[in-house]
Amino acid sequence: MVQDASLIHDEILRLKEDRHAILLAHNYQPADVQDIADLTGDSLELSRAAATMDGDVIVFCGVDFMAETAAIISPEKIVLLPAHDACCPMADMITADELKLVKSRYPDAAVVCYVNTTAEVKAESDICCTSSNAVKVVNSLKEDQIIFVPDRNLGLYTQRFTKKEILPWDGYCGVHDQINADHVREAHDLHPGAIIMVHPECRPEVIDLADHVASTSGIIRYVCNSSEKEFIIGTEVGILHRLTRECPQKQCYPLSPSAICRNMKKTDLKKVRNALISLQPRITVPEDIAHRARCAIERMLAV
Repeated sequence: MVQDASLIHDEILRLKEDRHAILLAHNYQPADVQDIADLTGDSLELSRAAATMDGDVIVFCGVDFMAETAAIISPEKIVLLPAHDACCPMADMITADELKLVKSRYPDAAVVCYVNTTAEVKAESDICCTSSNAVKVVNSLKEDQIIFVPDRNLGLYTQRFTKKEILPWDGYCGVHDQINADHVREAHDLHPGAIIMVHPECRPEVIDLADHVASTSGIIRYVCNSSEKEFIIGTEVGILHRLTRECPQKQCYPLSPSAICRNMKKTDLKKVRNALISLQPRITVPEDIAHRARCAIERMLAV
């Protein structure tokens, strides 16, 4: 089995060179997929990097909306999603038609969409945001009323830092939303000296008990640069592999060991290899949708 994995690993490296491909892996991907990637990071970070990296093919090891975002930002490149059925349930909790209906009810409101949305929803939005810049994006807008989709928890977190009225859509990340205050107290009892870090997709009561709130990239930067030695990490457990790799001198514990995104774990090395062989499954976005979605992304990048 180890030998087979080694052979697949070598084959991927050869195919990557032959295809002039870039291999990107989200922080929540399986460890062996992270280890073979050219770059590991959060979804927008990876898409932006791919646009500037030299390559004809982007192999995006993540979920569907991430590959769509890469296709929007890099329309001249072939974008592959090795696990064709890897979706984001939160992104699927709102449709473009549902957003249009909300917009009709609040005609004076601006629409801020989290990057964890479909291309169609991005196309109906005024501006995108990430978990790290949501507050800055909201405060940059002239409108006093903000339709925030699809993550209610990120919307409620953003409300703490703005005088604008946030109208959050009732969507959520199932992985983060299942983390509760009892998980925090139990983890603190097990590791009383550890810094508690959580993702802003967590519930408000979890946010209230945390020492620090940050995106996945923000968590990694904080842990690696901190003088502290122990951390309780409140996000998907896949991030612990990267933390161990980049900050081996630190001790990081999962806030909830059950915080596992099944869709993120659908990617494996065989699927990566097969995608490079067949150049499938390919992700494309119709240009009329891509153009409008690209505008929402570019407005965010300009903030």
